[in-house]
Amino acid sequence: MKTLALLPLLMASLVFAQDAEITFASTEIEPGIFMVEARGGFGGGNMAVLVGEGQVAMIDDGLPPLAENLLAHVTETAGGPIDFLVNTHVHGDHAGGNAYFADKGTVVFAHDNIRKRLLEDPSGAGGPGGLPVVTFGDGVTFHLGTIEARVRHLPKAHTDGDAAIYFPGANVIHTGDILFHGIFPFIDLDSGGTVDGYIAAQQKIWSMADNDTKIIPGHGSLTDKAGMKADIDMLIDGRALVKAMIDQGKSIDDVLEANPLAKYASFDWDFITTERMTRTLFRSLTAD
Repeated sequence: MKTLALLPLLMASLVFAQDAEITFASTEIEPGIFMVEARGGFGGGNMAVLVGEGQVAMIDDGLPPLAENLLAHVTETAGGPIDFLVNTHVHGDHAGGNAYFADKGTVVFAHDNIRKRLLEDPSGAGGPGGLPVVTFGDGVTFHLGTIEARVRHLPKAHTDGDAAIYFPGANVIHTGDILFHGIFPFIDLDSGGTVDGYIAAQQKIWSMADNDTKIIPGHGSLTDKAGMKADIDMLIDGRALVKAMIDQGKSIDDVLEANPLAKYASFDWDFITTERMTRTLFRSLTAD
């Protein structure tokens, strides 16, 4: 549970330093489907609001300190309260608003493993009131008027409780943190994630898309099938580069010194640097 506790603390520290500047913006990418992003600082992962006929659902809900402002924004966007909320995974930058939303009447859905982890440490959901009240195994489907949202579990990827949401009629996919577009991904090995599972989950999502599909990543800008392929190719190549050195008997220190991911330095960001991505690949590939 170390990483589960660490990530919300890291993200919250960024928020408390900047929350006076953070606002939210919604873009209607298809009729009734809005991508919700933070502006002015780190406000959590990318979210979505689904406005059906008489019912409203949301995907993820950001960090606890911003929940009140977020709820006000998405309620205005949707023209009414949020009936249902789906967590794509357990981390506090995606589930941190659960308790606040639940207190206002929103029903929280999540994979079985998310509830199990939050029972041990509910801080990632904003407190005990943020525990999911409806859980699923392989998936669940929402029917909001003409909007069909298929929530599907993808195992051992970013964590052990990830879900991606596919809207077949609208040709939109929300990946949760199975995609960090244009930056190195965080693969949470301490919460059941694996590099191989992460790549397999990415390839599964990618296979569902066509050239016109709009893809909402967990972090990064709205993208498409070609954009997602560039991210997948980077990770596959990075895995191969590190594995080749492991197969030669190289230690983690040897690999770090050689810096096999140097050509992907443009994917660096504050939380996942080239060094940390290399450590994640090495650790996952050498796990028993």
